[in-house]
Amino acid sequence: MFQKELEDYARLVDSYLAQFPWPTGTLTESMKYSLSAGGKRIRPVLALAAAHAVGGDCEDILPAVCALELIHTYSLIHDDLPAMDNDDYRRGRLANHKVFGEGQAILAGDALLTYAFELLAQPMSGVDSQRQLRAVREVAQAAGPEGMVGGQMLDLEAEEKQLNLAELEQVHRLKTGAILVVAARLGAILAGGTEEKIEALTSYAQAIGLAFQIKDDILDLESDSETLGKPVHSDLRQHKSTYPSLMGLAGAKLELKIKTDEAHAALAVLGERAGFLHELADYIAQRKY
Repeated sequence: MFQKELEDYARLVDSYLAQFPWPTGTLTESMKYSLSAGGKRIRPVLALAAAHAVGGDCEDILPAVCALELIHTYSLIHDDLPAMDNDDYRRGRLANHKVFGEGQAILAGDALLTYAFELLAQPMSGVDSQRQLRAVREVAQAAGPEGMVGGQMLDLEAEEKQLNLAELEQVHRLKTGAILVVAARLGAILAGGTEEKIEALTSYAQAIGLAFQIKDDILDLESDSETLGKPVHSDLRQHKSTYPSLMGLAGAKLELKIKTDEAHAALAVLGERAGFLHELADYIAQRKY
C-alpha cells in the first residue's frame, strides 16, 4: 500500500514536471538532464502527504510542490561541482557539469532556482493568497542563508575540521533538513492546516531530516557505488565529520532509530490521515539508496 501511494504521489509530480512550458536550447537540456535523473521526489511527496494529512487537496498545490524539486535539483547540481563536493556521478550517471561543463551547470542551477519561485508565485486554485505569500517567504528562508545555503557554507567551512555532534547536527539541520521541513510546512500551510498541525509536521520533518542524513552516512559506509548511484566512502576520503565517525556505526544506527521514533511521536495529533507519513519515516530509515 505504501509503495503504491509513494508512486502515485511521485507520478503526480512527474506529470506536472513533464508538462512545463520549457524553452528550447542547451540550458533547458541541462536543467532537464538533472531534473529527470530519477530522484526519489521525497520533498514534493512530503509536501503532498502533509497537505493530505491536514485535509487538503493535493492537486491544488502542485506548482508549489514541484518548485521544491527544482530547488533541490539546483542544489545537487551545484553540490557536485569541483568547487563544492567535486563528485563526478549523481543518481547513477554523470554529474551535470561532467556532461555540459561547469559554467553551464552553474547556469542550470540558477535557472532552476529562479523558475521555482515563478511556480511558487503563480495563482493556485483554492489557495488563500495570504497563505501562499507565507509559503513563498518560508521557502525563500529555507533555501537561503538561514537554511540550505547557510548549511552548505557551514559544510564547506567544516572540511578538514573535526566537528562535534552539535556542530554536525546544525550543518545537517540547515543543509538537508531545512528544505524537508519547509516541504512539510508548505503542504500544511497551503492546504489550510491549523497552527497545531503545522507545528506537528514541523517536528516530524525535523526528525526525518536528521534521520535522512544519518542514513546517508551509514549507506556511504555499508553500501556500494552501483546501489547508491554515486561513489561510496567519499566522506572518508574527504575526512568529513559524519555520524558514524563521531558516534561509531552502532551509535549512528541507534541515533537513526531515535530520530525515527521522534518522527512517529510527532504525528499523534494528525490521527489516521498521517498513515503514509508514518510509513515514509520508516522508508527513510530502511532505504537501500
